[in-house]
Amino acid sequence: MGYAVVLGEALVDLLDAECEGRPVFRQEIGGGPLNVAVGVSRLGGAAEFVGSFGDDVLAGRIRAFLADAGVGLAGAVAVGVPTTLAVTTHAGAEPDFRFYGEPPSYGLLTADNLDLALIEGADVLYCGSIVLLCPPVLAAARRAWSLATGLRVFDPNVRPRLLDGPSTLDGLREVVAEFAAGAHLVKLSEADAALLYPREPVEGVAAYLRELGAGAVVVTLGADGAIVAAGADPVRVPAPKVRAVDATGAGDSVMAALIADLLVDGEPAEPTDWHRRVAFALRVAGLVCESPGGAVSMPTRAEVLARFVD
Repeated sequence: MGYAVVLGEALVDLLDAECEGRPVFRQEIGGGPLNVAVGVSRLGGAAEFVGSFGDDVLAGRIRAFLADAGVGLAGAVAVGVPTTLAVTTHAGAEPDFRFYGEPPSYGLLTADNLDLALIEGADVLYCGSIVLLCPPVLAAARRAWSLATGLRVFDPNVRPRLLDGPSTLDGLREVVAEFAAGAHLVKLSEADAALLYPREPVEGVAAYLRELGAGAVVVTLGADGAIVAAGADPVRVPAPKVRAVDATGAGDSVMAALIADLLVDGEPAEPTDWHRRVAFALRVAGLVCESPGGAVSMPTRAEVLARFVD
């Protein structure tokens, strides 16, 4: 089995919590792509994280966390800025993220920083998330995308707080179209789809991304499961019933599970294979939702199989 390269951000999440009756923030290692890399490793795949880290104690904790999770760091670089903080609060179904740190520690990877052999040797390359709003990392992602010899997977992972106007959203929409056109798999959330393509039903968004060139498109719907577009018509795959306490990282775990299966079995030959893999990925996400935190709640394959017995 080969390895996956995950190119994106790593940061520290500050999550709403309570201690002795007072509101506090709980510190967790975070970043959507970091969650993906950890999830792949926990599910038995080999993952290499490519991105920029700060130069402070928090960056050291991120590196140690990834190393402990079995994620490779050969493609990571250090930059002379503090680690970005993402303050996460919950006022509705979707978490709200506010980011602190300028320039962002995750946004300083450049195309010249890339380990070309690492990229070219990957069986799966993941690109996406908020780093695509940072010109240096967008250039690096484009170069990696062009060099990839394996399967390419993409997740826009939109964060509305980082979009400073209609022009930024238009630009992101163009970037999404660019990467989707060359992707073997695109995964996005229902919230991503609504922001990028307002008033368009999720089935229509999935069909549009496939028309651009994506091999398969998965739109996650939270407790309602996912829409999978891999054949003539989109198919809805239900999510398992779970005792949810924290949805942080659930969407990332879906991507992690799909990448882990791509490493083992390659690209599905039939749409029904995608449906089966997404059903397993939704079980992974369900288990993540039953534990607090994102990356720390990524399960092993044995834990998923034990929790959901057919």
